[in-house]
Amino acid sequence: MTVAASGLVLRSPEGTRFVFDAGALCLEFLTTGGPGALTGYETLHTPEDLARWCAASRLRLDPGDVHISGNEFRAARWLRDALSRLARAVAHGRPPHPRDVDEVNQTAQLPPLVPQIAADGLHGRHLPADAFQVLSSVARDAVDLFTGPLAARVRECGAPDCSLVFVDTSRPGRRRWCAMERCGNRHKVRSLRARRSTQRHEAERKPR
Repeated sequence: MTVAASGLVLRSPEGTRFVFDAGALCLEFLTTGGPGALTGYETLHTPEDLARWCAASRLRLDPGDVHISGNEFRAARWLRDALSRLARAVAHGRPPHPRDVDEVNQTAQLPPLVPQIAADGLHGRHLPADAFQVLSSVARDAVDLFTGPLAARVRECGAPDCSLVFVDTSRPGRRRWCAMERCGNRHKVRSLRARRSTQRHEAERKPR
């Protein structure tokens, strides 16, 4: 599983920007949209959109180094939707659908990205690749995550109006929110307002 520290800069429906660390490459892919109610958050409209995700994700691929055909782009959305359903099944302790498992397993059988040491000897890079290699690397990351020790740490954000999925890689294992600066802070604000409302009502009921 790809667990190197990373983060994607996302924009909330309200227009604010925040950093989201999904904890794994395969879960970063889910930020591009998904099936059902998640179609309203779709960002993969063209192959160029997929190339931009490859650059923004922890893969850090140069968009010019990724060749994406029409078939590969369609396969990317099929895999993304299967991963979305699979990740949420794991997060909520439900059995995954066999079709989603098959989609991930079949994609994982393809040749993955080829890692290289950069010329400075300190950084990594990948050889130019086609999109099927990217998808294979994403699927293999999912296999490692969903069958490994961190599967029990896959969670959906605790906010009722947020569907981001992450793996909690923190030592205490108590992460609840996609990001404290977004849903964590919104929860704090709601809790503060609720307490103040309760205090106000209690004060109004007291005999004068």
